[in-house]
Amino acid sequence: MDYTTFVGMDVHKDTITVAVAKEGNTEPVLLGTIPNRPDSLLKLLKQLAVTGNRLLFCYEAGPCGYGIYRFLKEHNLSCIVVAPSLVPVRIGDRVKTDRRDAKKLARLLRSGELTPVWVPDEEHEALRDLVRAREDAYKDLQRKRHQLSKFLLRTGKRPPVGINPWTVKHRCWLDTVKYELHAQQLVLQEYRHAVDQAQERLKRLEQELIELGCKSVHAPVIAALRALRGIDYVSAITLVAEIGDFRRFDNAAKLMSYAGLVPCESSSGPRSRRGSITKTGNSHVRRIIVESAWHYLRAPNVGCTLRKRQEGVPESIKEISWRAQNRLNSKFRKLLARGKSRQTAVVAVARELLGFIWSVALQAKIEYEKAA
Repeated sequence: MDYTTFVGMDVHKDTITVAVAKEGNTEPVLLGTIPNRPDSLLKLLKQLAVTGNRLLFCYEAGPCGYGIYRFLKEHNLSCIVVAPSLVPVRIGDRVKTDRRDAKKLARLLRSGELTPVWVPDEEHEALRDLVRAREDAYKDLQRKRHQLSKFLLRTGKRPPVGINPWTVKHRCWLDTVKYELHAQQLVLQEYRHAVDQAQERLKRLEQELIELGCKSVHAPVIAALRALRGIDYVSAITLVAEIGDFRRFDNAAKLMSYAGLVPCESSSGPRSRRGSITKTGNSHVRRIIVESAWHYLRAPNVGCTLRKRQEGVPESIKEISWRAQNRLNSKFRKLLARGKSRQTAVVAVARELLGFIWSVALQAKIEYEKAA
Protein backbone atom coordinates (compact mmCIF):
# COMPACT_ATOMS: atom_id res chain seq x y z
CA MET A 1 0.00 0.00 0.00
CA ASP A 2 1.29 3.48 -0.89
CA TYR A 3 1.03 5.94 1.99
CA THR A 4 0.68 9.70 1.60
CA THR A 5 0.96 10.82 5.23
CA PHE A 6 3.52 9.63 7.77
CA VAL A 7 2.85 10.27 11.45
CA GLY A 8 5.65 10.11 14.01
CA MET A 9 4.70 9.93 17.68
CA ASP A 10 7.02 10.46 20.65
CA VAL A 11 5.12 8.56 23.35
CA HIS A 12 5.37 9.10 27.09
CA LYS A 13 3.24 8.00 30.04
CA ASP A 14 1.08 11.13 30.04
CA THR A 15 1.68 12.78 26.65
CA ILE A 16 2.19 12.08 22.95
CA THR A 17 4.03 14.56 20.73
CA VAL A 18 2.86 14.23 17.12
CA ALA A 19 4.54 15.25 13.87
CA VAL A 20 3.37 14.65 10.28
CA ALA A 21 5.43 14.26 7.10
CA LYS A 22 3.80 14.40 3.68
CA GLU A 23 5.04 12.75 0.51
CA GLY A 24 8.13 14.33 -1.03
CA ASN A 25 10.97 16.17 0.67
CA THR A 26 9.05 18.74 2.69
CA GLU A 27 9.98 19.24 6.33
CA PRO A 28 7.72 17.38 8.81
CA VAL A 29 5.12 19.55 10.49
CA LEU A 30 4.65 19.47 14.26
CA LEU A 31 1.00 19.03 15.26
CA GLY A 32 1.61 19.47 18.97
CA THR A 33 1.33 17.45 22.17
CA ILE A 34 -1.80 15.57 23.20
CA PRO A 35 -2.67 13.59 26.35
CA ASN A 36 -1.93 9.88 26.13
CA ARG A 37 -5.59 8.86 26.31
CA PRO A 38 -7.91 7.05 23.86
CA ASP A 39 -10.26 10.04 23.50
CA SER A 40 -7.34 12.33 22.59
CA LEU A 41 -6.08 9.79 20.03
CA LEU A 42 -9.57 9.62 18.55
CA LYS A 43 -9.62 13.41 18.10
CA LEU A 44 -6.21 13.18 16.39
CA LEU A 45 -7.52 10.55 13.97
CA LYS A 46 -10.49 12.76 13.08
CA GLN A 47 -8.11 15.65 12.49
CA LEU A 48 -5.98 13.56 10.13
CA ALA A 49 -8.91 11.86 8.40
CA VAL A 50 -8.77 13.97 5.24
CA THR A 51 -10.04 12.48 1.97
CA GLY A 52 -7.20 10.82 0.10
CA ASN A 53 -4.97 10.58 3.18
CA ARG A 54 -3.39 7.16 3.52
CA LEU A 55 -1.91 7.20 7.01
CA LEU A 56 1.05 5.31 8.44
CA PHE A 57 1.84 5.78 12.14
CA CYS A 58 4.94 4.89 14.13
CA TYR A 59 6.35 5.19 17.63
CA GLU A 60 9.26 3.70 19.55
CA ALA A 61 8.90 0.57 21.64
CA GLY A 62 9.05 1.36 25.34
CA PRO A 63 7.41 1.02 28.74
CA CYS A 64 4.02 2.19 27.43
CA GLY A 65 3.62 -1.11 25.59
CA TYR A 66 1.49 -1.77 22.52
CA GLY A 67 -1.77 -0.08 23.54
CA ILE A 68 -1.53 2.66 20.90
CA TYR A 69 -0.65 0.12 18.20
CA ARG A 70 -3.72 -1.98 19.03
CA PHE A 71 -5.94 1.12 19.25
CA LEU A 72 -4.92 2.18 15.73
CA LYS A 73 -5.38 -1.36 14.40
CA GLU A 74 -8.91 -1.42 15.79
CA HIS A 75 -9.60 1.67 13.67
CA ASN A 76 -8.16 -0.05 10.56
CA LEU A 77 -5.06 2.14 10.46
CA SER A 78 -1.48 1.05 9.76
CA CYS A 79 1.11 1.42 12.49
CA ILE A 80 4.58 0.10 13.24
CA VAL A 81 6.43 -0.01 16.54
CA VAL A 82 10.11 0.67 15.94
CA ALA A 83 13.22 -0.53 17.74
CA PRO A 84 14.77 2.48 19.58
CA SER A 85 18.30 1.06 19.32
CA LEU A 86 18.03 0.90 15.51
CA VAL A 87 16.79 4.47 14.94
CA PRO A 88 19.50 6.30 12.93
CA VAL A 89 21.22 9.11 14.84
CA ARG A 90 23.08 11.99 13.19
CA ILE A 91 26.66 12.41 14.37
CA GLY A 92 27.01 15.67 16.25
CA ASP A 93 23.31 16.04 16.99
CA ARG A 94 23.40 16.79 20.72
CA VAL A 95 19.94 18.35 21.14
CA LYS A 96 17.14 15.95 22.02
CA THR A 97 13.56 17.04 22.66
CA ASP A 98 10.13 15.44 22.24
CA ARG A 99 9.39 17.73 19.27
CA ARG A 100 12.63 16.85 17.51
CA ASP A 101 12.10 13.15 18.16
CA ALA A 102 8.57 13.23 16.72
CA LYS A 103 9.76 15.04 13.58
CA LYS A 104 12.68 12.67 13.19
CA LEU A 105 10.40 9.63 13.43
CA ALA A 106 8.03 11.06 10.80
CA ARG A 107 10.93 11.85 8.45
CA LEU A 108 12.60 8.44 8.86
CA LEU A 109 9.26 6.66 8.50
CA ARG A 110 8.73 8.41 5.17
CA SER A 111 12.20 7.41 3.95
CA GLY A 112 11.78 3.79 5.08
CA GLU A 113 14.76 3.85 7.48
CA LEU A 114 12.97 2.54 10.57
CA THR A 115 13.14 -1.09 11.72
CA PRO A 116 9.84 -2.39 13.12
CA VAL A 117 9.65 -4.83 16.01
CA TRP A 118 7.33 -7.82 16.10
CA VAL A 119 4.16 -7.04 18.07
CA PRO A 120 2.59 -10.02 19.89
CA ASP A 121 -1.14 -10.42 20.34
CA GLU A 122 -2.59 -9.94 23.82
CA GLU A 123 -2.54 -13.66 24.68
CA HIS A 124 1.07 -14.03 23.62
CA GLU A 125 2.05 -10.89 25.51
CA ALA A 126 0.41 -12.31 28.65
CA LEU A 127 2.53 -15.47 28.29
CA ARG A 128 5.63 -13.32 27.90
CA ASP A 129 4.70 -11.32 31.02
CA LEU A 130 4.43 -14.56 32.99
CA VAL A 131 7.81 -15.73 31.69
CA ARG A 132 9.46 -12.47 32.76
CA ALA A 133 7.72 -12.55 36.15
CA ARG A 134 9.19 -16.02 36.69
CA GLU A 135 12.62 -14.70 35.71
CA ASP A 136 12.28 -11.84 38.20
CA ALA A 137 11.30 -14.33 40.90
CA TYR A 138 14.41 -16.41 40.14
CA LYS A 139 16.64 -13.34 40.41
CA ASP A 140 14.96 -12.42 43.69
CA LEU A 141 15.62 -15.92 45.04
CA GLN A 142 19.29 -15.66 44.08
CA ARG A 143 19.51 -12.29 45.82
CA LYS A 144 17.93 -13.64 49.02
CA ARG A 145 20.24 -16.66 49.03
CA HIS A 146 23.22 -14.37 48.54
CA GLN A 147 22.20 -12.23 51.53
CA LEU A 148 21.90 -15.29 53.77
CA SER A 149 25.15 -16.91 52.63
CA LYS A 150 27.14 -13.69 53.14
CA PHE A 151 25.66 -13.22 56.60
CA LEU A 152 26.76 -16.75 57.53
CA LEU A 153 30.22 -16.16 56.08
CA ARG A 154 30.61 -12.84 57.91
CA THR A 155 29.72 -14.45 61.25
CA GLY A 156 32.03 -17.44 60.75
CA LYS A 157 29.35 -20.07 60.10
CA ARG A 158 30.51 -22.39 57.33
CA PRO A 159 28.92 -25.70 56.24
CA PRO A 160 30.98 -28.89 56.61
CA VAL A 161 33.11 -30.02 53.69
CA GLY A 162 31.11 -31.91 51.08
CA ILE A 163 27.78 -30.12 51.60
CA ASN A 164 26.78 -28.17 48.53
CA PRO A 165 24.85 -24.91 48.96
CA TRP A 166 21.04 -25.00 48.90
CA THR A 167 20.72 -28.79 48.91
CA VAL A 168 18.69 -30.85 51.38
CA LYS A 169 21.85 -31.48 53.43
CA HIS A 170 22.60 -27.76 53.43
CA ARG A 171 19.09 -27.03 54.75
CA CYS A 172 19.55 -29.62 57.51
CA TRP A 173 22.81 -27.93 58.46
CA LEU A 174 21.08 -24.54 58.59
CA ASP A 175 18.66 -26.02 61.16
CA THR A 176 21.64 -26.64 63.47
CA VAL A 177 23.06 -23.11 63.22
CA LYS A 178 22.50 -21.13 66.41
CA TYR A 179 23.68 -17.72 67.63
CA GLU A 180 24.15 -16.67 71.23
CA LEU A 181 23.06 -13.09 70.50
CA HIS A 182 19.33 -12.65 69.97
CA ALA A 183 19.80 -10.05 67.22
CA GLN A 184 21.88 -12.37 65.05
CA GLN A 185 19.51 -15.29 65.60
CA LEU A 186 16.65 -13.03 64.51
CA VAL A 187 18.56 -12.02 61.36
CA LEU A 188 19.14 -15.71 60.52
CA GLN A 189 15.44 -16.50 60.93
CA GLU A 190 14.34 -13.55 58.77
CA TYR A 191 16.83 -14.36 55.99
CA ARG A 192 15.75 -18.00 55.96
CA HIS A 193 12.09 -16.98 55.88
CA ALA A 194 12.80 -14.65 52.94
CA VAL A 195 14.53 -17.49 51.04
CA ASP A 196 11.60 -19.85 51.70
CA GLN A 197 9.09 -17.26 50.48
CA ALA A 198 11.12 -16.62 47.33
CA GLN A 199 11.31 -20.36 46.65
CA GLU A 200 7.55 -20.76 47.02
CA ARG A 201 6.91 -17.80 44.72
CA LEU A 202 9.23 -19.24 42.07
CA LYS A 203 7.58 -22.65 42.34
CA ARG A 204 4.07 -21.17 41.94
CA LEU A 205 5.05 -19.16 38.87
CA GLU A 206 6.79 -22.13 37.24
CA GLN A 207 3.74 -24.35 37.75
CA GLU A 208 1.45 -21.72 36.25
CA LEU A 209 3.88 -21.15 33.38
CA ILE A 210 4.06 -24.84 32.48
CA GLU A 211 0.28 -25.24 32.71
CA LEU A 212 -0.38 -22.19 30.53
CA GLY A 213 2.32 -23.09 27.99
CA CYS A 214 1.03 -26.64 27.54
CA LYS A 215 -2.53 -25.39 26.97
CA SER A 216 -1.55 -22.64 24.53
CA VAL A 217 -1.42 -22.80 20.73
CA HIS A 218 2.36 -23.10 21.07
CA ALA A 219 2.18 -26.52 22.74
CA PRO A 220 3.44 -28.49 19.67
CA VAL A 221 6.51 -26.24 19.34
CA ILE A 222 7.19 -26.41 23.09
CA ALA A 223 7.02 -30.23 23.00
CA ALA A 224 9.38 -30.30 20.01
CA LEU A 225 11.92 -27.98 21.63
CA ARG A 226 11.99 -30.18 24.73
CA ALA A 227 13.38 -32.96 22.53
CA LEU A 228 16.67 -31.05 22.45
CA ARG A 229 19.26 -31.60 25.15
CA GLY A 230 19.37 -28.79 27.71
CA ILE A 231 15.87 -27.51 27.00
CA ASP A 232 12.93 -28.33 29.23
CA TYR A 233 9.60 -26.66 29.95
CA VAL A 234 10.81 -23.30 31.30
CA SER A 235 13.46 -22.73 28.64
CA ALA A 236 11.19 -23.92 25.81
CA ILE A 237 8.30 -21.70 26.90
CA THR A 238 10.68 -18.77 27.34
CA LEU A 239 11.96 -19.17 23.78
CA VAL A 240 8.44 -19.38 22.37
CA ALA A 241 7.21 -16.41 24.42
CA GLU A 242 10.15 -14.18 23.47
CA ILE A 243 10.58 -15.18 19.82
CA GLY A 244 6.97 -15.80 18.83
CA ASP A 245 6.51 -17.29 15.38
CA PHE A 246 9.87 -18.73 14.29
CA ARG A 247 8.75 -18.51 10.66
CA ARG A 248 9.16 -14.74 10.69
CA PHE A 249 12.92 -15.36 10.37
CA ASP A 250 13.89 -16.32 6.82
CA ASN A 251 16.92 -18.24 8.04
CA ALA A 252 18.71 -19.24 11.22
CA ALA A 253 21.32 -16.47 10.84
CA LYS A 254 18.64 -13.82 11.29
CA LEU A 255 17.47 -15.47 14.49
CA MET A 256 21.08 -15.54 15.75
CA SER A 257 21.36 -11.83 15.00
CA TYR A 258 18.05 -11.20 16.78
CA ALA A 259 19.51 -12.78 19.93
CA GLY A 260 22.74 -10.78 19.66
CA LEU A 261 24.89 -13.91 19.30
CA VAL A 262 26.68 -12.90 16.10
CA PRO A 263 30.16 -11.31 16.29
CA CYS A 264 30.54 -7.59 15.78
CA GLU A 265 32.67 -6.56 12.80
CA SER A 266 34.88 -3.60 11.91
CA SER A 267 36.16 -3.85 8.34
CA SER A 268 37.67 -1.21 6.11
CA GLY A 269 39.47 -1.81 2.83
CA PRO A 270 41.71 -4.87 3.09
CA ARG A 271 41.41 -4.95 6.88
CA SER A 272 38.75 -7.19 8.39
CA ARG A 273 38.30 -7.58 12.12
CA ARG A 274 35.68 -9.45 14.14
CA GLY A 275 35.20 -9.01 17.84
CA SER A 276 32.93 -10.27 20.59
CA ILE A 277 29.22 -10.87 20.09
CA THR A 278 27.02 -7.82 19.57
CA LYS A 279 24.76 -8.48 22.60
CA THR A 280 21.99 -6.55 20.87
CA GLY A 281 18.44 -7.77 20.53
CA ASN A 282 16.63 -10.01 22.99
CA SER A 283 18.71 -10.61 26.12
CA HIS A 284 16.20 -13.14 27.53
CA VAL A 285 16.70 -15.45 24.54
CA ARG A 286 20.46 -15.01 24.71
CA ARG A 287 20.60 -15.95 28.40
CA ILE A 288 18.47 -19.08 27.96
CA ILE A 289 20.47 -20.27 24.95
CA VAL A 290 23.84 -19.86 26.65
CA GLU A 291 22.59 -21.72 29.74
CA SER A 292 21.33 -24.58 27.55
CA ALA A 293 24.57 -24.71 25.54
CA TRP A 294 26.57 -25.85 28.60
CA HIS A 295 24.81 -29.25 28.40
CA TYR A 296 26.62 -30.00 25.13
CA LEU A 297 29.96 -30.22 26.89
CA ARG A 298 28.98 -33.79 27.78
CA ALA A 299 29.29 -36.64 25.27
CA PRO A 300 26.25 -37.29 23.04
CA ASN A 301 23.73 -39.54 24.73
CA VAL A 302 19.98 -40.04 25.00
CA GLY A 303 19.45 -40.72 28.68
CA CYS A 304 16.27 -41.62 30.53
CA THR A 305 15.20 -38.00 31.07
CA LEU A 306 15.70 -36.95 27.45
CA ARG A 307 14.12 -40.16 26.15
CA LYS A 308 11.03 -39.45 28.24
CA ARG A 309 10.83 -35.88 26.90
CA GLN A 310 11.04 -37.22 23.35
CA GLU A 311 8.04 -39.53 23.74
CA GLY A 312 5.45 -38.74 21.09
CA VAL A 313 7.81 -36.43 19.20
CA PRO A 314 8.13 -37.06 15.42
CA GLU A 315 11.22 -38.98 14.28
CA SER A 316 12.35 -36.04 12.12
CA ILE A 317 12.71 -33.88 15.24
CA LYS A 318 14.51 -36.64 17.16
CA GLU A 319 16.97 -36.84 14.27
CA ILE A 320 17.65 -33.11 14.44
CA SER A 321 18.18 -33.43 18.20
CA TRP A 322 20.75 -36.18 17.73
CA ARG A 323 22.57 -34.23 15.00
CA ALA A 324 22.69 -31.25 17.35
CA GLN A 325 24.29 -33.30 20.11
CA ASN A 326 27.01 -34.67 17.84
CA ARG A 327 27.82 -31.40 16.09
CA LEU A 328 27.74 -29.14 19.15
CA ASN A 329 29.72 -31.51 21.37
CA SER A 330 32.35 -31.81 18.62
CA LYS A 331 32.48 -28.03 18.26
CA PHE A 332 32.82 -27.60 22.02
CA ARG A 333 35.76 -30.04 22.19
CA LYS A 334 37.54 -28.54 19.16
CA LEU A 335 37.31 -25.00 20.51
CA LEU A 336 38.65 -26.05 23.89
CA ALA A 337 41.47 -27.99 22.20
CA ARG A 338 42.44 -24.81 20.31
CA GLY A 339 42.90 -23.03 23.63
CA LYS A 340 39.63 -21.09 23.66
CA SER A 341 38.16 -20.36 27.08
CA ARG A 342 35.06 -22.24 28.17
CA GLN A 343 33.07 -18.98 28.09
CA THR A 344 34.08 -18.25 24.49
CA ALA A 345 33.36 -21.83 23.45
CA VAL A 346 29.91 -21.92 25.03
CA VAL A 347 28.86 -18.73 23.23
CA ALA A 348 29.93 -20.22 19.88
CA VAL A 349 28.01 -23.41 20.68
CA ALA A 350 24.98 -21.36 21.77
CA ARG A 351 24.93 -19.58 18.41
CA GLU A 352 24.75 -22.89 16.52
CA LEU A 353 22.26 -24.31 19.02
CA LEU A 354 19.92 -21.47 18.11
CA GLY A 355 20.13 -22.64 14.51
CA PHE A 356 19.01 -26.14 15.53
CA ILE A 357 16.20 -24.62 17.60
CA TRP A 358 15.00 -22.67 14.56
CA SER A 359 15.05 -25.88 12.50
CA VAL A 360 13.14 -27.86 15.17
CA ALA A 361 10.48 -25.15 15.54
CA LEU A 362 9.87 -25.02 11.78
CA GLN A 363 9.76 -28.81 11.53
CA ALA A 364 7.26 -28.90 14.41
CA LYS A 365 5.01 -26.49 12.51
CA ILE A 366 5.21 -28.68 9.41
CA GLU A 367 4.40 -31.87 11.35
CA TYR A 368 1.52 -30.17 13.17
CA GLU A 369 0.00 -28.92 9.89
CA LYS A 370 0.31 -32.43 8.41
CA ALA A 371 -1.49 -33.95 11.39
CA ALA A 372 -4.23 -31.34 11.20
